[in-house]
Amino acid sequence: MKVFMLGWEFPPFISGGLGTACYGLTKALSKMGLEVTFVLPRSISMGSHSTHVQMRTPADINDSDINLVEYERNLKNIKFKAIDSPLKPYASNEAYRREIEAMIRAKQQRCGAGKAVETNCLDSLAHYAGDMYTEVHRYAASSVKLALQEDFDVIHAHDWMTFPAGMAVAAVTGKPLIVHIHSTEFDRSGENVNQMIYDIERAGMHAADKIIAVSFLTRNIIISRYGITGDKVEVVYNGVERNGNGLSFNRIGINKDEKIVLFLGRITMQKGPEYFLGAAKKVLEVMDNVKFVMAGSGDMMRKAVELAANLGIGSKVLFTGFLRGEDVRKVYEMADLYVMTSVSEPFGIAPLEALNNDVPVLISRQSGVSEVLTHVLKADFWDVNEIANKIVAVLKYPPLQMALREHGNYEVRKLKWDDAAQKCMQIYNQLSASTVCV
Repeated sequence: MKVFMLGWEFPPFISGGLGTACYGLTKALSKMGLEVTFVLPRSISMGSHSTHVQMRTPADINDSDINLVEYERNLKNIKFKAIDSPLKPYASNEAYRREIEAMIRAKQQRCGAGKAVETNCLDSLAHYAGDMYTEVHRYAASSVKLALQEDFDVIHAHDWMTFPAGMAVAAVTGKPLIVHIHSTEFDRSGENVNQMIYDIERAGMHAADKIIAVSFLTRNIIISRYGITGDKVEVVYNGVERNGNGLSFNRIGINKDEKIVLFLGRITMQKGPEYFLGAAKKVLEVMDNVKFVMAGSGDMMRKAVELAANLGIGSKVLFTGFLRGEDVRKVYEMADLYVMTSVSEPFGIAPLEALNNDVPVLISRQSGVSEVLTHVLKADFWDVNEIANKIVAVLKYPPLQMALREHGNYEVRKLKWDDAAQKCMQIYNQLSASTVCV
């Protein structure tokens, strides 16, 4: 079985759960012997050309920051193809325009700062679209050219930016299309949806032969909001990578007797950072020896910093910025409790990672991962009183914390990427057989 897979991101650089999910799934598919051609956007003109996993999206990542050995070793049946494109996950149209402007400035500097820029020096940027949505379709056209050079049985497209590419490749090749929904526009934007993104999502779902949802929560949104019949949507839960024995971490800047409550994720509306900070305020009214760590970046970062200051808890909240690799494992190790206050979370891989690192977990009931976890605490994202009370309970009562750790860690071992890959394989085989019969 050969799969043509379209994605936004992949380790070593990731912006969120999609990259983690793509890695876990493709690694498991590789172990099963499936051959996967994984297609990713990559600004080739701004860096060295690579068609393997050594690709990087941001210009500020150094080779020394990233250990690529694990990716090379574990993905024997996966080949990566880079399409020259500045598309990034979780980017807005405005962010895309800023990216293009930054690329042009950087290219001009490389062409010759302080002197006339040669016309042909900027030719490599001329084909990029002026707005993100046009670029998505240019990316789709490039994907078709690449697909015509590849041999595959099914197409597997992850989230909205790849749907036009998946539809175009399916139209040209006649191969069955699977779209994998990790997040919908309703999750990201609430009721203030971007109509163009919604239209792309809906078109992709209706064009697909099969839809994979990461939870029943997401499946229900797909059916009710996009007009899809239930028999077309399969639920495949995400898994988690197994860890070793953990790391030794020196809690620099934090007193020995201080408890650590961790928020790790994109600091955006979808993740509910304001509810995390609201609960932090209430916890600090009854406990002083607590620090709240917000690890991540996003368009609400500045607002979150200002909110912490306005609540009078600025000295008790630490903002780390975006973390990757070993830094993620270290921040989990220092945490006494992980809290996810997501307003709408299709799944939520971070709670699994926390449990895998022996960290007790408190999650919002408005999350797909709450469907599969029992030995965790749950609260409505908006109920800061309940969230605060449960944080205090974990921090004040060691037996509760220990029970959540032990039972949660045991429970998370049952969520394996091998199982997710097996379900995907069944879908591939079903669609491939149907195509042959036709």
